[in-house]
Amino acid sequence: MPAVASRGRGRRTVNEINMVPFIDVMLVLLVIFMVTAPMLTPGAINVPSAGKAARTPVKRADVMIDKDGAIRLKAGSSEKTITLKELGAAARQWQDQQSDDSAVLISADKKLPFETVMAAMSELQAAGVKRVAFGVKSTQ
Repeated sequence: MPAVASRGRGRRTVNEINMVPFIDVMLVLLVIFMVTAPMLTPGAINVPSAGKAARTPVKRADVMIDKDGAIRLKAGSSEKTITLKELGAAARQWQDQQSDDSAVLISADKKLPFETVMAAMSELQAAGVKRVAFGVKSTQ
């Protein structure tokens, strides 16, 4: 029922909104959010850090991907440009000729899309290459 005000002659309705209930509800919601916010766990992910391997490989082949996406495989003293489809078979063939402690190192240009690096890694894994590593710059 609207509030009425009387000024001398007759009754007139007051066209004002009562803000007190609105403010009460807002303050209760504020307190609820302030209490529950510290209890929420943040959505952070645990990203692995780049470090040194427990045992370093005796021999390694380098897969170098430049900014244009061209792939070069450097194994020993030979270096050749190959396609992504040939990468897995060539790396596996090189690793089969080496000792058990050999690795394939992927070095990619910093501005290269991450999908290209992951495609190279998946080709190596599909071919059955045992040890795959990433070349990174040291931050120190």
